[in-house]
Amino acid sequence: MNSLKLSATAVQAQDLVKIFGDNYAVNGLDLVIPSGGIYGVLGPNGAGKTTTIQMLATLLKPDRGSAKVFGFDVVKDSHIVRQLIGVTGQYASVDEKLSATENLFIFSRLLGLSSRDARRKTSELLEEFGLTEAAKRPLAQYSGGMRRRLDLAASLINQPPLIFLDEPTTGLDPRTRNQMWNTIRRLVSEGSTVVLTTQYLDEADQLADRIAVIDRGKVIAEGTPAELKAKVGTASLELVVANPESLPYAAYIIEQILLTEVHVNVANIITAPLANAEVITDILLALRSDGIELAGVSVKSPSLDEVFLTLTGHQTEQETITVEN
Repeated sequence: MNSLKLSATAVQAQDLVKIFGDNYAVNGLDLVIPSGGIYGVLGPNGAGKTTTIQMLATLLKPDRGSAKVFGFDVVKDSHIVRQLIGVTGQYASVDEKLSATENLFIFSRLLGLSSRDARRKTSELLEEFGLTEAAKRPLAQYSGGMRRRLDLAASLINQPPLIFLDEPTTGLDPRTRNQMWNTIRRLVSEGSTVVLTTQYLDEADQLADRIAVIDRGKVIAEGTPAELKAKVGTASLELVVANPESLPYAAYIIEQILLTEVHVNVANIITAPLANAEVITDILLALRSDGIELAGVSVKSPSLDEVFLTLTGHQTEQETITVEN
């Protein structure tokens, strides 16, 4: 693998299509992922995220289109592509009949490590993923979160140049999820490219350098988190008026400065679009000069939740946190 000449583009897919019966799981998907960094693939269940990853990882053959990993075709050069990638799916691929130690040791040996190096790597991964104390226990006694950590550990034995993580934190408790995030950041700092699929908007916002939003088998938007948020529009200014009787006049003053309508709700909060942050000072000075007291001021940036709702017309599923025993 060290002798292979790798393209600077980690993934390039054109017009990818995968059909199951009458259903287009992936329908003309185009994707370009540069090497280095974390690339998020965001979408609801059924959007085509997992099917896309399976095609890029040579686990499914596209019905149409083409895809390359570091310049190697996923169909014609599948044997090379498999040397360049690691895959952690939504469901654990470890052997339920073996312990964590046995699983990692066997995977290490299958990947060509000597017995000595396999034992060393197994110990390192068990320590990093907090599984040392449970290393000898049968996996039947593991929680879902522990199994996912073990599955991720197994995919990182040889730390390949490209790692596909398909919803790796689904169902994890917040502590374990944060540990996963730190591990993902470490992988990138050590030279790997990570492609992360997720339903969690905050996860994509926290981790991804760039994000592709997939819906109904197609990429409907792509860019940095900031670029995607900019598609929704400007930020908004929220002001809480201390005296409800001052509310109408306060709204009038703000409208005169911004030259646009503002929204007033029953909680005495005025919400106004904010295209230029410099006008905040003008608004505050004008309200003060007219004796209008404020109980609170805040600026709200667009969220990825609003981006997703705007782009797709529906929200992602509500996140459910599962606490491990």
